[in-house]
Formats: sequence, structure tokens, C-alpha cells
Amino acid sequence: MSRVFLTWAVTHSVKEVQNEDSVLLFVVAWTITEIIRYSFYTFSLLNHLPYLIKWARYTLFIVLYPMGVSGELLTIYAALPFVRQAGLYSISLPNKYNFSFDYYTFLILVMISYIPIFPQLYFHMLHQRRKVLSHAEEHKKSE
Repeated sequence: MSRVFLTWAVTHSVKEVQNEDSVLLFVVAWTITEIIRYSFYTFSLLNHLPYLIKWARYTLFIVLYPMGVSGELLTIYAALPFVRQAGLYSISLPNKYNFSFDYYTFLILVMISYIPIFPQLYFHMLHQRRKVLSHAEEHKKSE
């Protein structure tokens, strides 16, 4: 979901951030991640998973995940002044629905949400890495 959100609701919608280095940062991280992920899935479906692909799937996230998250957060941060100035996607009162929404505040809340979510997902992947790669090492030793 964050990829759709970052691609459309931030980068596409706020043209001023499209040339930021932070966009390149998350796009490179996402691209490498997807190449590894879909290679892993493809080889797994073929029942011929090379150890290098498995290792890359459960190791390179250590660098790529923080890199992608940093790019995402820096891009949202760079978009904030433009969102506030343009009132992008914001709805103010009064209106017939008696409802208001401030996209600028929403983006700040999204950024804050990374604080509890990122460590949880990152440590989950570290646990998965330990489980999968240690099992693979034990399997290799027994052969």
C-alpha cells in the first residue's frame, strides 16, 4: 500500500518533488527488492531455488529496507510545504458534509506511523532471515 501511496498520492501529485534525490533512493530500493522477490518466487515455483537468490531475499533487505523507508520519508517531508501551500486534497469547513480533512496533517501522521511500524516489520524480516538461512545452512551441512 505504501508504494501506491508514495507513487500516486505524493510523487505524482506533488510535481515539485519528482526530481528529489529521495525519489531515486526509494525507487532504486524498491526495484532491487522486486527483482530479488520475484526471482525468489519464480525459482521457488520451479522447485529450483539457488541459494544465492534465497540468501539475497533474506539478506539484502537489511540495507534496502532502511534505504527505501528513508527515501519515502524524505520525499513526504519534501512534499509538505507544497501540499500546505496548495491545500492539496484538503477539504475545509463549512461544506455540505460537515467534514474536514487536512492532507498536510495526514502526511505528518503517515510519517509518524513509520515509528512503530518500521521496527516491527524489520525485526520480523530479521527473524525470518535467521529461521530460513539457519535452516538452509543445517540442510547444506547434512548433505
